Formats: sequence, C-alpha cells, structure tokens
Amino acid sequence: MKFRRKAQSDAVDDDGTFDDLVEEEEAVAEDLLADGPFDSEELPPEEVERLDLGSLLIIAEPNRELRLQVDEASGVVQSVVIAGPDGALELRAFAAPRHGDLWSEARPKIAAEVAQAGGTATEREGPWGTELICEVGQRSGGTQVSRVIGINGPRWMLRCSLLGAAATRPDDAKDWEESIRKVAVHRGAHAMPVGEGLPVVMPPQARRADQPS
Repeated sequence: MKFRRKAQSDAVDDDGTFDDLVEEEEAVAEDLLADGPFDSEELPPEEVERLDLGSLLIIAEPNRELRLQVDEASGVVQSVVIAGPDGALELRAFAAPRHGDLWSEARPKIAAEVAQAGGTATEREGPWGTELICEVGQRSGGTQVSRVIGINGPRWMLRCSLLGAAATRPDDAKDWEESIRKVAVHRGAHAMPVGEGLPVVMPPQARRADQPS
C-alpha cells in the first residue's frame, strides 16, 4: 500500500490529522481497486494479452466486440465500447488529482445534463460506491436507460456507462462488472488539467463504432 506523506510545510496541523485522512482515503480507494479495474503500473501477475489503446488496456472477451467512438469533426477517439448480445459498455478515462474524488464532482454534473435532456438520474450503491441510473426519453417513444459508474484511481477516473440489460437489471450484471474489473488505465506521467479525457489510440485492427459490421 502506497501512502504519500505531505511535507512539513503542507501540514494542516501538528497532530498528523491531515496525513491520517489522506492515508485513510487512499486505503479505501485501493480496496475498491484491489480486484480491478487496475492502474497500468500495478497490474497483477497474469498471462493474458491486453490490447493497448493508449490510456486503456483491454482484454479481448468471447462474444464481445471492441469498437471505438470517434468524433467526426476532429477524428479524435472519444471512448472505447465493448458490445455484446445483451448490451454494451462504454469506457472513458479522465485525468484526476492525486488526492481527491473526481467522481463525486462529476456525478451531479451528469445528473444535471440528464435532467436538462428531460430525463432522470437516480443514485444507487454499487460495487464501486455511488453510481447513477439514467433514464432519458427517446423521440421514438421509448426510454434509454444507462448505468453510469465512476471509479477513482491514482490520478485518473474511469467512467463506465452500461447499456442494455446491465443497466435495466443491474443486480444481474455480474458478467459486465467483471469486464470492468479487467480494464487497466494508463495515466502517464505528463501533466494534464483535471477532468480532461486521457487519450485513446486507435490500433490498426480496431474498428470504429460507426463503421458497419
């Protein structure tokens, strides 16, 4: 377990209260990540090949297809999508502060965006803490349900959006949660603004999500 000790000049008081709080927060975060998703620098010993997408390292899974969401105007890859017969998982990683809870800051913003679109966002407790069940009406008359999970890591946050059965029946989504646990995030040492998306690289064998099967 790695703890960062603040310099004497950074101390809030003389009894170590701030340091104790930082250590406690880091311990909780590490417990949540013990079984994945992982930081790229702390991967467990394993004999498995991962597809290197820059900030995301993904393990191929049977009966699931890897796709990339690309911004048409800029050509920049925005997210990674793992699609299966019963739903899909969208993954995006963001730069985060070394000590902080970016997901707690992002969650109300996501809920506000959903409300602005005429939908609802309900909080529930999941395996990684508080998550959102978002429901937005569609022009076709139906409702799109998504389950949004935020996971704080060391200097990164992974946002996972589940669609399909994994969103409408979250208690029966253990297989999709296992897919999330297999993900590794590569933050890199370079400085980035908090909240900025970590870059995703398109390998030659990957297919864009907007291309036909």
